Amino acid sequence: MITVHHLNNSRSQRVLWMLEELEVPYEIKHYQRDPETMQAPESLKQVHPLGKSPVITDGDLVVAESGAIIEYLARTYGKDTMLPEEGGQAWLDYTYWLHYAEGSLMPPLVMRLVFEKIKTSPMPFFVKPVAKGISDKTNQMFIGPMIKTHLDFVESHLAKNTWFVGDNLSAADIQMSFPLEASVARGIVGKSRPHITAWVERVHARPAYQRALEKGGEYDYA
Repeated sequence: MITVHHLNNSRSQRVLWMLEELEVPYEIKHYQRDPETMQAPESLKQVHPLGKSPVITDGDLVVAESGAIIEYLARTYGKDTMLPEEGGQAWLDYTYWLHYAEGSLMPPLVMRLVFEKIKTSPMPFFVKPVAKGISDKTNQMFIGPMIKTHLDFVESHLAKNTWFVGDNLSAADIQMSFPLEASVARGIVGKSRPHITAWVERVHARPAYQRALEKGGEYDYA
């Protein structure tokens, strides 16, 4: 039996969606973020040394890192439904988007979040204008343009494809869901990228996604 060590409002929600799409039996062990630090609880370190979610156990196997988990589940349980045939362009596209989600798209989104939090963090009143100025300038000159480039790239791809690898849902879509959901929910995508918004709406409309949401609990990006 697969156990998903699931942290609220985290990337592990897409692991639940993957398992629901595959119709693989699993159980959930729930963890809650610290309300002050928003970090995962120390108890997660009993499963994996980094104490991060998602982590799954499948028998004696422990698999961490969402991309590795999605890849493991696709190869083990979803070869006929979640993976394109190896060797062709579809396989290369699948591999690209699977790694792009966390390797290219998420870093500037995380940087944006960090710099936005700097502006609201407790600090001496005379430092606050300086911190806000640095944060705004960094977002304006570096992070913002980087995010725009990435989202325009994704928008262009989805303008020509229903899913990330053509007309069929694949594990690459599962992996891409978290950064795009977050971007839509935070208003970063905007009205100028309707294909990203439509893709997220298609994801949210899937029965398997809805089942995963019911089982996973609190999730701000749905």
